[in-house]
Amino acid sequence: MSYVDAFSASVPSDKREQYLKHCKIAAEVFKENGALSIAECWGDDVPEGKLTSFPMAVKCQEGETVVFGWIIWPDKATRNAGMEKMMQDPRMKPDVNPMPFDGQRMIYGGFELIMQA
Repeated sequence: MSYVDAFSASVPSDKREQYLKHCKIAAEVFKENGALSIAECWGDDVPEGKLTSFPMAVKCQEGETVVFGWIIWPDKATRNAGMEKMMQDPRMKPDVNPMPFDGQRMIYGGFELIMQA
């Protein structure tokens, strides 16, 4: 069964192009290491909630935009091996490909795909 990594973060709105560049490099590395597909989404209609919301979850501040993305892997074993290789890849080093957002506010998790239509 496929495995999915999902994540959301808050990116300074004026750093959209830097974020996209960072994501394209990361996507290349993920694909080389077994990912089937990668998606990145820039928030367009992401309302603030009263109890929970994407903006609250990533502590989105004024001048920032919520992003959401996912990586689909063939299985968890491929994902685990691919993530380990990604962490060692020189293209993903912070001085080479810095994250243009506060990674401490990123939320992420791994999910077993149970249905896809």
